[in-house]
Amino acid sequence: MNCEEIHELLPDLAAGMEARTPEIEKHLASCGTCSAELRDFQKTMALLDEWQAPEPSAYFDTRVRARLREEMARPAQPWYSRWIPGMRMRPGWTMSAAAVLFAVALIAGNRSYFSQTEAIATKPPSLGVPVQPGTALGDLQALERNDDLYADFDVLDELQVQDDVTANP
Repeated sequence: MNCEEIHELLPDLAAGMEARTPEIEKHLASCGTCSAELRDFQKTMALLDEWQAPEPSAYFDTRVRARLREEMARPAQPWYSRWIPGMRMRPGWTMSAAAVLFAVALIAGNRSYFSQTEAIATKPPSLGVPVQPGTALGDLQALERNDDLYADFDVLDELQVQDDVTANP
């Protein structure tokens, strides 16, 4: 047997519900940790056997029954009144206010979301440092900003190639 198997059997061994086999005895004799845990379990079980539950006071049952009658006589409250105390008095007003707040938060959230996406779509990416014209990054940013203009240059290039072909047969 190994320590894991003994750990599973410890509560039953301490209570005397599991018979001690020669394998268990051999492991307990060779493993100080398992035998110490078994002794601790046995001490705990002995203390639990000696423990006496205290007797309830003489009027305990009477007080419990009176409290039960009070709770049964109380009118039923809506489920939401436990978490939001003001809703007991004016549930309609409270629910209306909650709906208005939810709608305002939803509209405000959508506006900020769309304004961020528009800013991202219209603004070229910036690295936070000024880019010098003539550098590779500056040229790429210039090409990106003037993409429509350069697209028209492609049309001019095609017209130039056609003119060259017709001029040199």
